[in-house]
Amino acid sequence: MPANTTASSGTTGSTGGKTGRKKGRRARLIVIVLVLALVAGIGYGAFWSVSTVRASYPQTTGSIKIDGLDGNVDVKRDSYGIPQLYADTDADLFRAQGFVQAQDRFWEMDVRRHMTAGRLSEMFGSGQVDTDSFLRTLGWRKVAQEEYDNVLSADTKKNLQAYADGVNAYLKGRDGKDISVEYAALGLTNDYKPDEWTPVDSVAWLKAMAWDLRGNMQDEIDRSLMTSRLDAKKIEDLYPPYPYKKHKPIVEGGAISSVTGKFDPAATPSSSGLGSDTVQGATEGVNTQLASLSDTLDQIPALLGPNGNGIGSNSWVVSGQYTTTGKPLLANDPHLAPQLPSLWYQMGLHCREISAKCQYDTAGYTFSGMPGVIIGHNQDIAWGFTNLGADVTDLFLEKVSGDGYLYDGKVKPFTTREETIKVAGGKSRTITVRETNNGPLVSDRSSELETVGQKAPVGNSAPDRADGYAVALKWTALDPGKSMDAVFELNRAKDFKSFRAAAEHFEVPSQNLIYADTKNNIGYQAPGKIPVRLQGDGTMPSPGWSSEYGWKKDPIPFDELPYEYNPKRGYIVTANQPVIDEKKYPYMLTKDWGYGTRSQRINDLIQSKIKGGGKISTEDMQKMQMDNTSEIAALLVPELMKINISDKSVREAQKLLEGWDYTQESDSAAAAYFNAVWRNILKLAFGNKLPKEMRVKGECLNVPRADSSGPVDEQGKLVRECGRRDADTAQPDGGDRWYQVVANLMDDPNSDWWKSPRSGRDTATENRDQLFARAMTDARWELTAKLGKDITTWSWGRLHQLTLKNQTLGTEGPGLLQRVLNRGPWNIGGGEAAVNATGWNAAGGYDVVWVPSMRMVVNVGDWDKSRWINLTGASGHAFAAHYTDQTDKWVKGELLDWSFGTNAVTKSTTDTLTLKP
Repeated sequence: MPANTTASSGTTGSTGGKTGRKKGRRARLIVIVLVLALVAGIGYGAFWSVSTVRASYPQTTGSIKIDGLDGNVDVKRDSYGIPQLYADTDADLFRAQGFVQAQDRFWEMDVRRHMTAGRLSEMFGSGQVDTDSFLRTLGWRKVAQEEYDNVLSADTKKNLQAYADGVNAYLKGRDGKDISVEYAALGLTNDYKPDEWTPVDSVAWLKAMAWDLRGNMQDEIDRSLMTSRLDAKKIEDLYPPYPYKKHKPIVEGGAISSVTGKFDPAATPSSSGLGSDTVQGATEGVNTQLASLSDTLDQIPALLGPNGNGIGSNSWVVSGQYTTTGKPLLANDPHLAPQLPSLWYQMGLHCREISAKCQYDTAGYTFSGMPGVIIGHNQDIAWGFTNLGADVTDLFLEKVSGDGYLYDGKVKPFTTREETIKVAGGKSRTITVRETNNGPLVSDRSSELETVGQKAPVGNSAPDRADGYAVALKWTALDPGKSMDAVFELNRAKDFKSFRAAAEHFEVPSQNLIYADTKNNIGYQAPGKIPVRLQGDGTMPSPGWSSEYGWKKDPIPFDELPYEYNPKRGYIVTANQPVIDEKKYPYMLTKDWGYGTRSQRINDLIQSKIKGGGKISTEDMQKMQMDNTSEIAALLVPELMKINISDKSVREAQKLLEGWDYTQESDSAAAAYFNAVWRNILKLAFGNKLPKEMRVKGECLNVPRADSSGPVDEQGKLVRECGRRDADTAQPDGGDRWYQVVANLMDDPNSDWWKSPRSGRDTATENRDQLFARAMTDARWELTAKLGKDITTWSWGRLHQLTLKNQTLGTEGPGLLQRVLNRGPWNIGGGEAAVNATGWNAAGGYDVVWVPSMRMVVNVGDWDKSRWINLTGASGHAFAAHYTDQTDKWVKGELLDWSFGTNAVTKSTTDTLTLKP
């Protein structure tokens, strides 16, 4: 099933219904396993021959006739199967892109469009109805259709249609088994057949991208949940201000000009910024019991990774004055969920001659199912993305009654629509979607959400809650926008002016855009449709019944969003830190930035090279991407070494930290032990004090009876309480927000946070050093259980493993199915909040949950000396040569040569296919 969607099975209905669905799904999976075992040649016979398996592999040589082409299109693939396309018209170029991506990735494309449309049940049955219901409520496909019909330019529509025509040319005359082996397996339990591709299928993918990069919704929920266990001061401790004195923002100067009213990188800021005292809304301290909503969000496919502090990326650009090439160097590595196949598809799109009828000569990373290049370069400029993290979502509590909702003392009618969900092997389901002026009621999609708002202390001005408040979601991506236009405009941009013009249309998701060109200019632009709130700062749910809350009609004007062009320092770094100091900027972009650990490390690495009089090379950029230094280790290890440990086994582990340089190599025993200590510090100091809705599912502890409800111990004082959240989204996750939390507490060794009750054989802790000692002891015995008693055999990579899971049929089911479709594990280095951000969730364990999904270093102007790598490979076919042929090099930090010019592409070509009219 698609990533994270299977968890949604059985969230509503009786226990018997849940069991029935699970049994039915398990039966289907067993059939699929047996089929795939035979297909892979590991079963008990040769039901299908090897030639049948290979029938879905793409033809990469010779020629193929395609209706609608104006002329021949050459598809030149290198030894890694990466295609470079050559055509004479835009239409032919994008028609060929659709055909070639369908050759390699159609199963992925098909599942993805069913997800964005809320139609997974048509492929996988009743287990996906709850997920489909939630996605229909959000209405991604509906908004995408509105964009295509009413907003996107005529040229964009032509390109989308040409792409769709190419996909359909590939599908024409092919049965499922001729497209992908997964269809052959699915066909034994489902009569599903792929529909034709449409332009709106491509547009809808941007909504999925926007969902996973939507900002601080999870933090908004978590703050609300914390109010059931922590007071306002304690919550403030866990969300500390950004350390501007220690970690620089992206844009270090500039302001909105008092003369022009536009952002000016050279202007001097006034004192009109928001500062740290922004007025909270009336729901400060609200406890909305949003655990159910959090559970529902976990069930939505997180195609880009667990939403939260780890979702981000690194990008930086260095001016030619500081490079060995004399031209800019640009690096980018987005941090996303590990997937198989990778989210990215490498490709070149080349017009043989640039003209009015053929405008593109670009290469880089694309999305299967969408035309154009997302990240890369053309013949004039290069660009990269990181997540800006703007807060573009708000949750609103709604007082509902009958057919309407309360607003300014009057009941307004809902906007409603009915959605019919077709179910493979079952009856169709119909749902009614209700919307207020703040957006769709997400609380309608789960019976558990009926409890949302039942205990919300929102003050005397709040209406009677009766059975509780409903919850509406306001989100900029639910309004039609022009982001698809921006993709093509970026691909054609020639200079910073046309780059910024494209960025203005890149409304959702809001991304940091970095820039370099062949004339030795570098730049940065913060784009996006970012709301201006009437009250509050988006950190807590707001009252939906009052016009005093909500958003202003217009978002922040693009001309007032920060940018930089050729800053004096000679480089620009974006890694999810604040765009600009909030005290120097009048608009609130978000209150939940990344805390700047990665960005400052990159800044420091660049500065150390420049101050030493050196020049930065392509190889230096590549080494920076693999930097795995742990900032939190540099803070904590000196203190850990001061602690007197009496247990000789624990003292033996402590000595691993002597002389350690804080790098997290795969073979490092010190990194393994320190990260285990860090995980246990977080658990003792914070994790055990968080509400059950934020702790790992199934992990139980005893809490005071006054704090919870449930089975009481013999003395009637303690309650056995178990966590409820998935391991990869639980808290404390150990990201750099927690680095800052701990850093702020280091000078207060007697803080209540360092107090931890007695557990088992462990004594209670009353101060920081006692808690550190207990964490070192717990870590020693945890690693003894996981890695063995002999510490000389320990290594970080044995704990910190990457497993690539096929994002459809490889995410659950018997082990045989997973062995057929999935790959790994790999022992890897890096870590949470390191530049080499192989993220792990400290609450859940050490396994990798997000990664640098690709890496590139662009050598601007001398394009053929650029380098790139993908997490997996070009192919989505499980047994093809290019399924994971880049992964071993990715693990080692190696990059492939990236050919762009005609001569370089010709030299690297191993297969040529000609598409003919």
